[in-house]
Amino acid sequence: MAEELAKAGIGVDHDTVRRWLLAAGKRTLRRRRQKHRQWRERKPYFGAMVQLDGSHHDWFEGRRGKCVLMVMVDDATNRLRARFFEAETTRASYDVLTGWVRKHGLPGSLYVDRDSIYRCEGQPRLADQLAGRPLRTQFGRAMAQLGVELILANSPQAKGRVERMNGVLQDRLVKALRLAGINDLASANRFLDQTYLREFQRLFARVAASPLDVHRSVPRNLDEVLSWEAERVVQRDWTVACDGHWYQLDRHHEALSLAGRKVVVRTLRDGRVQLAYRGGKLQWRKLPGRPQPASRPPAPPAARPRGAVMPGVNHPWRRWAVAKRIGHHRDARAGGDALPPAPPPARATGTGKKTTTGKKGAFLIS
Repeated sequence: MAEELAKAGIGVDHDTVRRWLLAAGKRTLRRRRQKHRQWRERKPYFGAMVQLDGSHHDWFEGRRGKCVLMVMVDDATNRLRARFFEAETTRASYDVLTGWVRKHGLPGSLYVDRDSIYRCEGQPRLADQLAGRPLRTQFGRAMAQLGVELILANSPQAKGRVERMNGVLQDRLVKALRLAGINDLASANRFLDQTYLREFQRLFARVAASPLDVHRSVPRNLDEVLSWEAERVVQRDWTVACDGHWYQLDRHHEALSLAGRKVVVRTLRDGRVQLAYRGGKLQWRKLPGRPQPASRPPAPPAARPRGAVMPGVNHPWRRWAVAKRIGHHRDARAGGDALPPAPPPARATGTGKKTTTGKKGAFLIS
């Protein structure tokens, strides 16, 4: 407020303005319970660590809905980049990081909070655990491919550099947007890039302990890395399904024997889709819907089994005891004639021999 009064030609000390606000009840003193913290020195090099955070606030004071300001602050120099977005999402993190990388290069590490954008809540599969592959979010996977270390803060105070910067912006930037009459995100982002951030960094930037800039060069495939990737299995008809869409792989990849193998379905921020296998891009065409299986001609009716023909009553097959029992049961089930009763046991004849019945059958004794 003191600076805005100075622009209008009224020179008042900032401490005097603070006392006026306290006396008018516009500001209050808040005393919080102290907790011991250990001070951490700044990084000595520009680009060694960049802190990233999303500041949720009513930036337009009710002139539009609430939004989020994605803020990136260099730990060594207080160099700042900020962009307005509707919500704190992976897309917003990708976009604000792209602006930083295009201007300065890849930082050595990113210091972020434990939001679900940066930290995966699930548990890795057994195969991933045995292979030593940690479970990562899309943002974490992108940072691993770029070689940027992703540091998760255990508390807001751990990344106090960007947290304090959020507080300063919530005090100053809100008033600057009101004075400039800005009520939409597009105009606010242009105001940040063309006017506000230059003056802000002139006031709050500082010189690093070392003049060395440790940012790395920008990779050519930056847009492909900052994307959404998913592994899918190629079906036997060489189609790939992902997010309700079906893709048909080209025939000239036949030498790769892709059926049953996993490919990467990559969705870029501009909506384009890429299919890749072992780092190489595949050619494909999008299908209008789920492929239907080819219609098969109806199968001919199955031939009826020939009916069982029962042997006659005097058939030689019925002479055996087992055959007689089986046939008797079959005839009884079929409603046919029952077998004739078994003949009586043979009597002794006058040949001087008698018949004796043992446990296992009949035999002759001379």
